[in-house]
Amino acid sequence: MFNLKRSVMALALASAPALALSAEGVDLPNTLGMTAYGTSSAGYAQMVSIGNLLQNEYGVSLRILPGENDVSRMTPLKTDRVPVCACGIAAYYGAEGVLMFAGENWGPQPIRVITTSIASFGLSIAVAGDIDVEDPYDLKGKRISWIRGDDALNLGTEAMLAFGDLTWDDVERVEFPGYGRAFEGIIANQSDTAFTVSVAGGPQQLAASPRGITWLTLDPEDKEGWQRLNDVAPYFQPHKVTSGAGISKDDPWIGSSYPYPIVVANADADDTLVNSLVKVFTEDYDKYKDAAPGNAGYALENQNMQWVVPFHDAVVEYYKEIGHWTDEMQAHQDMLVKRQQILLDTWDEYTAGDTPSDEDAFKAGWMEARAAALEEAGMNPVFR
Repeated sequence: MFNLKRSVMALALASAPALALSAEGVDLPNTLGMTAYGTSSAGYAQMVSIGNLLQNEYGVSLRILPGENDVSRMTPLKTDRVPVCACGIAAYYGAEGVLMFAGENWGPQPIRVITTSIASFGLSIAVAGDIDVEDPYDLKGKRISWIRGDDALNLGTEAMLAFGDLTWDDVERVEFPGYGRAFEGIIANQSDTAFTVSVAGGPQQLAASPRGITWLTLDPEDKEGWQRLNDVAPYFQPHKVTSGAGISKDDPWIGSSYPYPIVVANADADDTLVNSLVKVFTEDYDKYKDAAPGNAGYALENQNMQWVVPFHDAVVEYYKEIGHWTDEMQAHQDMLVKRQQILLDTWDEYTAGDTPSDEDAFKAGWMEARAAALEEAGMNPVFR
């Protein structure tokens, strides 16, 4: 993959904007800002389609700030420059305070879900079609893209390598400054793979290039492979993919997926704003579902109600109002909220003490404190 506060612009905070005309209980500022993936991504295209809906139906101007990596997407959310992020799985890393978010300038973030897309697309490694690769086991010795500052994409790649019982030591790592550049690198024959969503622009460009495209088959019956993958990234699941570059309902790809984008806000985001957004995504679904690849994933029936990041309180209240909430969902939500609070409290305690000045030592100490606190509460740390 994943902070809804007052009204803001994508590039600068709009001070006290007037409210747009509301309809069916939707109250949004005239200008609403958010961050998203780069302009060639599926997530960006989906947010553009939502922006068109907001403009046409509610007179709201959606300003999208594209970011090439997790830092550029998450920082405006952290600093309240925007109230919403159409994030990737980095939203989960941020909520957990791991990987790039284990540094002293970050720590666990109070991230809450507004909605997610789980559709016919998949998430995995796109592979140049002119090399002999069918599944992750075939990646040994190949040139694998690594994106600077993007833990989400890199861990996704690492998980695919793990499925094939491989590590970064078994491949040639090729570094790129951003997601878009990685696909340019494959087309230029500088690399052979890039982690992506199947419906994004990058895979389409690769498919149309002389190299062509193929996708890694992840056999659901390969239990050991899937166990290795989930040991690295527990949010993945087997998925029959029917949308994407070189993929169709008649020629599906047996691969993997997880929610993308993950539309998130901070826990203390304005309830009215969050409530209005979840209403738009849910009740206006028929108006935007065909406007961009992957939009079908926002349908209410496609929401994973018991995933790994808690919902915003206003979203829970909305689901209760429409009768789409159960005791089991509430118990799971309560557990995730408790987990988030444990992480936030542990971070405060850790950083209040005499922490190491060395960055690596700081992260190691935090990860140890984090794991101990979660285990004491009977929860799986997942990351160590």
